[in-house]
Amino acid sequence: MFAAIEEMAAFTREALGEDRIAWLRALPRAHVQSGVVLVHATPASLWKAPMPAATDGDLQSVYAGLGHPIAVYGHIHRPYVRSLPGMIVANSGSVGQPHDGDRHASYLLIDGIQPAIRRVEYDVDREIKALAVSRMPHAEWMARILESASPQIP
Repeated sequence: MFAAIEEMAAFTREALGEDRIAWLRALPRAHVQSGVVLVHATPASLWKAPMPAATDGDLQSVYAGLGHPIAVYGHIHRPYVRSLPGMIVANSGSVGQPHDGDRHASYLLIDGIQPAIRRVEYDVDREIKALAVSRMPHAEWMARILESASPQIP
């Protein structure tokens, strides 16, 4: 699986180009706005993140140190909102590669201090057709994920 991901990453890096990659690398690992802190996975890692079934203690040990009442992360493609003592931890889910069985795009809306998961329909079949002609390595694998809205083995 990691070999397939590396091939896809190389394709994506080529498509983005060095200027865009440099811009992405220059972004901060955490973004804070109005009491909300956003990270990709965790403050310490872009790739290792707790799953929705993590204990309250595990979530607090990862995100409470950020010092904000709301911590939002992505990476796992499974949306949820959890209220913990003194904070809320939320995962925004995924717009195009959901892993929770729901083909609708997922995003997080924070209205005041309460995050809420929102889902919106989009043309998944059109995306699958676009993947088929994209020249992306392992496009059929990504298409299976889109079709099922769940993780698949390449």
